[in-house]
Amino acid sequence: MSKRYHFVRYVAPVAFTLAMAVAANQTTMAQQPNQPAPVQPAAAPAQPAAPAPSAQPVPAQQPVSAIPASGEDKAKSAENPYGLKALWSGGDIVSRITLLILAIMSIGSWYVIVIKIIAQNRVAGAYKEVNRKKFWQQKNLQQSADVLSAQSAYRYITENGIEAAQHHKGALQDSIDLYSWVSMSLHRALDHIQGRLQSGLAFLGTVGSTAPFVGLFGTVWGIHHALSAISIAGQATLDKVAGPVGEALIMTAIGLATAVPAVLGYNFLVRRNKVVMDQARNFTADVQCVLIGGNPQGKNPATKESDAA
Repeated sequence: MSKRYHFVRYVAPVAFTLAMAVAANQTTMAQQPNQPAPVQPAAAPAQPAAPAPSAQPVPAQQPVSAIPASGEDKAKSAENPYGLKALWSGGDIVSRITLLILAIMSIGSWYVIVIKIIAQNRVAGAYKEVNRKKFWQQKNLQQSADVLSAQSAYRYITENGIEAAQHHKGALQDSIDLYSWVSMSLHRALDHIQGRLQSGLAFLGTVGSTAPFVGLFGTVWGIHHALSAISIAGQATLDKVAGPVGEALIMTAIGLATAVPAVLGYNFLVRRNKVVMDQARNFTADVQCVLIGGNPQGKNPATKESDAA
């Protein structure tokens, strides 16, 4: 009895007190459901950021300079100080006149060469036309002349021979026999053609013989300029004598470039003229034989004999 008494006396009140405390705690939690968790106090506000330094104005960028040209580009872009342009602009009146004379000689030489070659081709083509159009197979010389082109040199020879044979009789011409009169007329026509082919060859010969000396004169004049430059400068520096010496060499080169084509063209044309004129002389001799044989009017000699019988 004593133990149960002490337990009820001391332990029961303590257990009852604990049970009441637990019940009160549960009641409080039931009355405040979903209570948010306590919020931690906010952190202290951050210190204001330091003001950004003011932007300094950026100076404008200078344009990139062009890359300097290489030595080859400079050489291409720079004008030649010793060329024809420099010779004309830096030369005096004597140098310019000499250069003009050489230029006229060169242009004239090429003009004569081209024109004479064209004229020779025409005469050579007319000779081929004689054989192509069967000149000697016609009934008479007049018909033979008519089959040739109007500008043919061989038609010109034939018509001159026919006219001479038809108009032989006259007060002063009676003393000249028919053979001499026709021969003289045909040779005049032949000489006319030869004169047309040879015209201009004298100019080529003159240019070929004098152009080197004209160029030599320009050379001497350029050397004179070089010596004058040395005398003025007091020393023979390259920049002082290069221009006059270049002028002298250019004059020499132009003189040779003018003379060589003229000489070659002259020799070529003379040789070809000989071939063309030999063909024309052979044709003239054949026409002369036909005319002297009594066929200027185109009548067949056999027909004339039958008429006379």
